Order: sequence, then C-alpha cells, then structure tokens
Amino acid sequence: MRLLLLSMVLIFTAGCMDKNAKPFDVKNLAKSDIDMVADINLKTLRKLSRDLTIKLYKRNPKELQKVSGMTVEKRLEQLFPITRLADGFPELGQKDGADAVPLAFSDNYQGDRVFALMAGVTGMLDKAYNGKKEIFILDELDQQKLYNSARNLESVAWHLNNRKDPQGNLYILSNGISEEGITNYSYERILGKLIGTQDLMADVIADKTNRTINRVVHGAASMTFFPI
Repeated sequence: MRLLLLSMVLIFTAGCMDKNAKPFDVKNLAKSDIDMVADINLKTLRKLSRDLTIKLYKRNPKELQKVSGMTVEKRLEQLFPITRLADGFPELGQKDGADAVPLAFSDNYQGDRVFALMAGVTGMLDKAYNGKKEIFILDELDQQKLYNSARNLESVAWHLNNRKDPQGNLYILSNGISEEGITNYSYERILGKLIGTQDLMADVIADKTNRTINRVVHGAASMTFFPI
C-alpha cells in the first residue's frame, strides 16, 4: 500500500513540475522528517568517527607502522567504504564490529590496535543502521540496536581509558596531560558525541514506533557487548 501511495505521489509531482524550475531530486519524496534526521546523524557519525581515527593515529603512530606501507588515508578507505565487507577484515581474522574490539586490548595481539578499535566502532555503528548510508521511508530502524550501540560505545570509551598491558602502559593512548600540563579530553568528547547521537536517535525511533527501549544496566568494564 505504501509503495502504491508513493508511486502516485511521484506521478502527480512529475506532472505538476514547472519545466523552468530547478530539477527536483525525486528521492526526497521517499523520505520522512525522521529519515532526514537519520541522514544527518549518519553524516555526523561518519565525520566524528573519521576524526577519532585520525586523532588516534596521530597519538599512536607506532600502530600504523606495524603494517608496511600503511597510511592513515588507506585506513580511512578501509573503515569507510561504500559497502562494508560482509565477512570482516582479513587483517583482523575476519572480525568486524564488536568482535574486533577485544583485539585492541589483547596481550597477544601484535597488529594495529587502532585499526582493530575503529573497525569495532565503525562496524557497530554500521550495524545499528542496518548497513544503510541513507535512510528512506521503507527503511526500518530498530531503537534497541541504536540504544545497544550507544552502551557498547560507552564500554569502548572505558577500555580506551583504562586497559593496560602487563607493563602498566595503556594499550592505546588517547586522553591525557601533556608535558606542558595541558589537559586533552578531545577523544572523550568525540566518543561522548557518538554516544549522545545514538541515544537521541534511539529515543526518536522509539517515539515514532511507540516501542519501548529495554534499558539494561551494563558494566562498562565488560568486554561482552550488547547484540546489534
């Protein structure tokens, strides 16, 4: 029924268009206000995730050097493709999303920890939106997936700030105080924005669908993540 109604709207609009008017982007007819909000959120999440990736590599250049010839630009191409790999990243043992995060904080992992971490972050966000890069009327978002991804990101933030190797050093450097005494919490702010964006979208979808979010208490220190 919705497809029939949409088709009728498209036909009617095409017949009423002024030939001298600016070409109309037909795809906008297939979007609700909430879809447009979701699109804005997706762009925001992508920018924040890219910014976080770049900042982490600047703070942890040794991680990038673990792979010969690797650059930040190449990593960004891997993490933000048009279509994400369905079977994970070969470099991470075919892991992606929540499955990739533990590698970043494992004593036994010898690879690029920043890549493992950001594959986890971007993979979880990708799944929360069902792999979509743009949302239309017929696309259905799940408020629980969005909420769960926010809680998982809270865990990521905790591990990033607290997980240390056997020598007592953080696996991945992020927030801290420089030798000049300047405090830098920019990493935490980016993760906070990612979390806030997901929580807001979860509430919007829950209100739209009149469904309840199962707000489960989850220990941030746990390496067990909620399903998305």
